[in-house]
Amino acid sequence: MDRRFDNAVFGPARGDVPGGAISFIQKLTTSESFRAFFKEGMALVEESAAYLDGAGREDSRRLRRPVALAYATESMRLTTRLMQVASWLLLQRAVNEGELTPVQAASEKHRVRLTRQDIACAQELFDELPAPLRRLTFKSIRLQDRVLYFDQSIAAARASDATMAPCAVASQVEQLRVAFAR
Repeated sequence: MDRRFDNAVFGPARGDVPGGAISFIQKLTTSESFRAFFKEGMALVEESAAYLDGAGREDSRRLRRPVALAYATESMRLTTRLMQVASWLLLQRAVNEGELTPVQAASEKHRVRLTRQDIACAQELFDELPAPLRRLTFKSIRLQDRVLYFDQSIAAARASDATMAPCAVASQVEQLRVAFAR
């Protein structure tokens, strides 16, 4: 399925690209699916913060020294990973709500350092960490992978849109629209 649709059929919308086509990925990020994804991401941030500030403190006190060090490392990576994800989600929401243009968001994106962060400690130490921390870590890595996919797709669409020549048919449809509007 082609990722572009003609403006003449669907009407103008935010995220239009040269030639009157609409970027599919930009439409996706303004969809109900994206709003659900945003809620899921922010809920994971809250859940992780609640665990690390509450039961996680007690859990970490009961660990033997090498596992406690792994706990500190993994909880810090979890926090960093989720801060990156939350920053990206908030930036996309600002674009979706018209607070930022896609161009402004792209220039702000340098502040959001999206990098894939895997588990840092040895597997045998990770296996000894409290189950809630392991579960939150795996959920955050899956969420991070989805954000990286969306971000790469948006960047690729933006690059493709910038290099694409205007669609001849869309240009002619626009000329007809202007002529009949008189």
